[in-house]
Amino acid sequence: MPRLLTRLSSSRVVRALLVLAALGFLGYGLARNRSETVAALAQLSWWSVAVSFAAVLAGLGLMLVAWRDILAGLGSPLPLPVAARVLFVGQLGKYIPGTVWSFAAMIELAREHGAPPRRTFGATTLGLAASLGCALLLAAATLSRQIAREGWWLLALIPMILIGLHPRVLTWGLNLALRILRREALDRVLSGADMAKALAWTMLGWLVYGVHLWVLVADMRPGGVSLYPIAAGAYALAWATGILTVVIPAGIGVREGAMVLALSPVLGTSQALVVAVVSRVVFSAADAAWAAIGFLWARSVPAPKARPREPLGSSHGGKPGDGTPSPGSPVP
Repeated sequence: MPRLLTRLSSSRVVRALLVLAALGFLGYGLARNRSETVAALAQLSWWSVAVSFAAVLAGLGLMLVAWRDILAGLGSPLPLPVAARVLFVGQLGKYIPGTVWSFAAMIELAREHGAPPRRTFGATTLGLAASLGCALLLAAATLSRQIAREGWWLLALIPMILIGLHPRVLTWGLNLALRILRREALDRVLSGADMAKALAWTMLGWLVYGVHLWVLVADMRPGGVSLYPIAAGAYALAWATGILTVVIPAGIGVREGAMVLALSPVLGTSQALVVAVVSRVVFSAADAAWAAIGFLWARSVPAPKARPREPLGSSHGGKPGDGTPSPGSPVP
C-alpha cells in the first residue's frame, strides 16, 4: 500500500490511468452482458428505470453525507463538493479487480485537501461497517423468514457489527489495522453522537435505495406499497452478500444471485433476474454519474494551500493502537 500511494501521489498520469482503467472495467462489465441488459430493459417501462436511477442518485448522496460526517468527526472536515470528488471518483476503483484500489485512490484524493491517510482510511472503513450493519438490519426486519431459512449466518454478523461500531472498540480495531499497515494511529476518536448521526444518514440512504428496486418490482407485477419492504430487504441482503465476497470486483454476480433468491417468491426467477440485471446497470450508471458530478463540482472549490505531506510509512507518536483515549484527545 505505501508503494502504491507513493505512485499515486507523485504522478497525475498514474491517477488518470487508474480512473480510465476503472471506467474501462465498468464499461466492459456492461458491454459483456449487453444482450442480457437490453432484453431486461425492454421488459420495463422507461419511467420505472428513470425513477430507479433517480433513487440511486439520491441514496448515494445520503451515503456521501454520512461518510463526510464521519471524516469530519475524525478531525478532517471537507467541503461537500470535495467530499463528493474524493468518495465517488475514488470509489470507481471498486470496479478494478483487487481490494486496495478504491481505498488508495480515496486516500490520495483526500490528502490533497489536508485529510491525513489515517483519517480517510478510518472514515471509509467506518462508513463501510455502518452501511453493512444498516443493510443487515433492514434485511432482517423485512425478510425475516427468508433470512432465518437461507441466510441465518448473516444475522450472526449483526451483533458483531453493532459492538464494533462502539467508539472504543472501533478505535482499537482501526488503530490495529493502521499499525499493521505501518501508519500513524488515529489522533481523535469518533464520538457516539457523530456515529449516531452517520448511522441515521446511512439508514435513510438504505431506505431510499429500497425505492430503486421497489419501482422496478412494481413495474413487473401489481402490489403497490406492499412490495416496498420486500424490495428494500432484497437489495440490502444482496448488497451485504456481495460486499462480503471481497474477491469479486463490486460483488458482480454474487449480488445478483442473492437478489434473485430474495425476489423469487414474489416475482418468479425469470422476472427477478430482469430486476437484478437492471439494478446493476442503474447502480453502475449512478456511480459514473456521481463521479462526474464530484469531479466537476469540486472544481468550484479553491485549491488548498500546499502543506507538508504526511510520511507514508511513519508510525511515530508513541504506541499506535494501544489504549482508547477519550474523544478529541491524542492517541498515545
